[in-house]
Amino acid sequence: MDELNKGVGQGGSGWDLLAGDVPLPAAVLSGPDMAHNLAWMRAFIDSYGLALAPHGKTTMAPALFRRQLDAGAWGITVATSQQARVAAAHGVERVLIANQVVGAANVAAVAELAARPGLDLLCLIDSPAGVAQLGAACRARGATLDVLIELAPERDQEGLRCGVRDAAQLDAVLAALADWRGALRLAGIEFYEGVLADEASVRRFVRRAVATVERLVAERQVERSPAILTGAGSAWYDVVAEESAAVARAGAVQVVLRPGCYISHDDGLYRVAQEQILRRNPVAPGLGAPLRPALRVWAAVQSIPDPARAVVAMGKRDVAFDAGLPRPATRYRPGEDARPSEAPAHWTVTGLMDQHAYLAIAPGDDLAVGDVIAFDISHPCLTFDKWRRVLVADAEHRVTEVIETFF
Repeated sequence: MDELNKGVGQGGSGWDLLAGDVPLPAAVLSGPDMAHNLAWMRAFIDSYGLALAPHGKTTMAPALFRRQLDAGAWGITVATSQQARVAAAHGVERVLIANQVVGAANVAAVAELAARPGLDLLCLIDSPAGVAQLGAACRARGATLDVLIELAPERDQEGLRCGVRDAAQLDAVLAALADWRGALRLAGIEFYEGVLADEASVRRFVRRAVATVERLVAERQVERSPAILTGAGSAWYDVVAEESAAVARAGAVQVVLRPGCYISHDDGLYRVAQEQILRRNPVAPGLGAPLRPALRVWAAVQSIPDPARAVVAMGKRDVAFDAGLPRPATRYRPGEDARPSEAPAHWTVTGLMDQHAYLAIAPGDDLAVGDVIAFDISHPCLTFDKWRRVLVADAEHRVTEVIETFF
């Protein structure tokens, strides 16, 4: 079946990207760059004494979950009951559903997972109605589910999404939980700061989350020990670490950060975010070389209809385009070049169709039909989800692993 998926060669393994063994386009992860990124994030998390549960929605690749866990991750974060089932089916022993789960089928799936021996499952709540749905399903199963109350930014802040916004809503959820003792167990507080646009707002929000979990612990309302405080996407994890490190050191609260894009990183959205982290955070610059873009999409030039434009066989079906268009990183001419070289800086993708990319070039550029270009991407989440199989290659562009995704 692999040979029916795009970006996969024939004949098992041992493919060489430079030898033309893989039909293009193909999504390719650099094994060495991934290893660097895993080590970098572990060093960052360890420097603050925190835990890491990377968001699996980025890759939805259990083989990459395993790499993250082997590199010290506390667990894997997901967003849906289906994603939780995928993680559990592939041996992940601690799964954090950083979302509310509603609807009979989804709630039943979570209750079934909660009943599994050896699986540490956590899920979010933010309303009495959500509490009742989860509580009834878990009680019917004879299961106990650890739940986290999602905290939202206050009403006067932009970026409202899910979560309780004030003390009255929080108290209503706590009161609802009291009706489901034995089925639901309060484990702590969850928040997501990525909906906020500026550092001051993020810091204020994280401090409020810290104060809230400290209050619940002091009031003995949290039944898990240590209590969990979890937040942080891929843009503000440094600020979350700074603001929550003290409560983690005190011992009664375990702080769990959830950035997911670091394993592949990118050369767009998260490159910019990482540059900001390196400027504002005192720890990150001392960890050596920063995160590296590890995911590229390789594609071939299929037509050069005029001297200033080429058409590449790669499109919206293959690469993210919501946060910037792909950028040519390297170029390679099969049969002539020994290895890829840096693509000219003026080559620019100006548009994408379903299966085609428009590449602006200069008249006289040395570019031919059949040349291979590897493109850096922006927003890895929406590139991974376009591939059922993603290749892992070594420094010599030999394929060492084929990774399956479950979107």
